[in-house]
Amino acid sequence: MTEEIANACRKAAEVLLSFPEGTRIRVVSHYDADGIAAAGVLLRMLGRAGFDFHATLMRNPFTKGFERLKNEQNQFIIFSDMGSGQLEEIASLGCQAIILDHHQYLDEKTPPSILQINANLLGSDGNYEASGATLCHMLATAVDQRNEDLAVLALAGAVGDKQYIGGIRGLNKMILDQAVQKGFLKEKVSMKLCGDTLADALFYSVEPYFPGLSGNAAAIEESLKKLHIEKSLKPEDLDSASLVKLQSFLLFRLIKAGCQQNILDITIRKRYYDAKAGWELERFADLLDACGKNGYRSLGLALCLGDTEPWTEALLVEKEYKQKLLDGLQALEHDGIHETDGMRYFYTENSSLGGVIAGIATNFLFDEKKPLFSLARKETDDEVHVSCRGNQTLVARGLDLGAAMKTVATSLGGFGGGHKIAAGATIAFNKEEEFLEKVNELMVRQWKGER
Repeated sequence: MTEEIANACRKAAEVLLSFPEGTRIRVVSHYDADGIAAAGVLLRMLGRAGFDFHATLMRNPFTKGFERLKNEQNQFIIFSDMGSGQLEEIASLGCQAIILDHHQYLDEKTPPSILQINANLLGSDGNYEASGATLCHMLATAVDQRNEDLAVLALAGAVGDKQYIGGIRGLNKMILDQAVQKGFLKEKVSMKLCGDTLADALFYSVEPYFPGLSGNAAAIEESLKKLHIEKSLKPEDLDSASLVKLQSFLLFRLIKAGCQQNILDITIRKRYYDAKAGWELERFADLLDACGKNGYRSLGLALCLGDTEPWTEALLVEKEYKQKLLDGLQALEHDGIHETDGMRYFYTENSSLGGVIAGIATNFLFDEKKPLFSLARKETDDEVHVSCRGNQTLVARGLDLGAAMKTVATSLGGFGGGHKIAAGATIAFNKEEEFLEKVNELMVRQWKGER
């Protein structure tokens, strides 16, 4: 399967390198951790190869984004972590394009001007085995093998898309093994505790989210006092006995909350650290996601380009972002959600945060029986933005959120798509009730093995 991707990337590299040095290459990528990391890989590759570049991180390129691209008169565009769902729009741009995507695709066939490299078309599962960033890494090494050091950044993108749940596999595993073998990454078993102090790390812990503890300073202080652990200690300064005691306490809390086994399995797990910079993959992915989803996209991209100055600002952005997530998660924890036969849903003011909150809540607040939908009403734009998340148990039973979003949204004059386990849609404001009815019906049919 990886050989098919490698062959496609070699063809794409030939197309790219047929343009003279100094050509301005346009890069359009998604604005989440995987999309930002993917763009980072591409820009570092292009810079090393002597190309100029112009990058944009987009929520999606469906409307205003495409209009902007049309007016630019680009010669060459690379779409990363998106594009397979917008073939017609990309063809209308009238220029050479490469698509590096792992989401559901519309069509295997593309116009001669478009080279589509989609993991799902090339023997890999785009849900679990390949991300936008790891596909970009394959292109980067096809352009120049010396770009293999970009594996660290690419894998941060895959981790940002939660493709480590259930074990790293496929293309991601191949790149990971090579990165460890070549010394780009070091490994260590640990739990994620990030903060200046233990109290700070636990307060801002959103993934894992500890019900009743995360965002609750009083509960954290009381718990640490019972464990005889000083709250002002730095996480890395904990002695081994105290660390084991704290980890056992936190793991038991997740078990008591009813977390699924595959989520418990990744709470304390083998983690990978950049051998040069020292950051851990998930930690870095969290920073990228916080920058992208909190309105600081260029800051996230600067981190990917190796600039160390933005770190301090990025940490502040992340803390602000996590507080927003905590507010949303605590609202779900205490106020509950809407529920139908086939789905659960809630409303949010911020569509970008809604999908993230839905993903965390699916794993740490609710049982595995139904997917969770976030709806953001944008009355001024006459739109409702939808993000939805499932879990591997539901996917094994037949859940395909990407297909559901595409089918229902399209039938209502909107657009949608994504993965089986995570997807999104945009529909007209007055179609919300009909959308919920149709999605509920489709979810129930999927549980019965129907489509």
